[in-house]
Amino acid sequence: MRADGNVPNGPAKGRRAMKNQKKALLRDLAFLGAVVAITAVLLLMFPEKRAPVFSASKDYLVEMLLVMPAVMILMGLFSVFVPDKLIVKYLGKSSGLKGMLIAILIGAFPTGPLYVAFPIAASLLRKGARVASVVAFLSAWACIKIPQELVELQFLGLRFMATRLTLTIVFVLAMGLLMEKILGRELRDVPGALEPGRR
Repeated sequence: MRADGNVPNGPAKGRRAMKNQKKALLRDLAFLGAVVAITAVLLLMFPEKRAPVFSASKDYLVEMLLVMPAVMILMGLFSVFVPDKLIVKYLGKSSGLKGMLIAILIGAFPTGPLYVAFPIAASLLRKGARVASVVAFLSAWACIKIPQELVELQFLGLRFMATRLTLTIVFVLAMGLLMEKILGRELRDVPGALEPGRR
């Protein structure tokens, strides 16, 4: 804040955020249009596939309509009740390897489809989590599950489970650090993510 009481670059940051949101909306609409066009062409070329395509699409749509409202409510609660300082402390750029391991642990507990994890990951970025921790969270959600590990232990044995789990964690950590090296510690060009100068 300047001596005159004004926040520097406040309007400029607001305009940047609005511009990013508009770009994200246009990108999403373009992607949706491309998917619809490709689908229409494929169904014209293979008319016998129309029934199974529409059936599978309906099943996925119903699943998302049942799951996503609960996810949005949880995201609202998360945004309001989990302070940014807590995320920065445990998952931020100074959290180191411990932060990535915490992110893996958080991602390993929930069950459900992977698309549920993406809005959570976006919220973590907005609250100040480092890229490596968010990658570790998403990867753990996708391939490390506590119930899955117990079933794997029962059917494939301790040695198999422990070896696979260890290698998975090692490569998840390596992938997170590599992506962070490529993208930077903060993913600033994601819609809704932190604007430069906020912290």
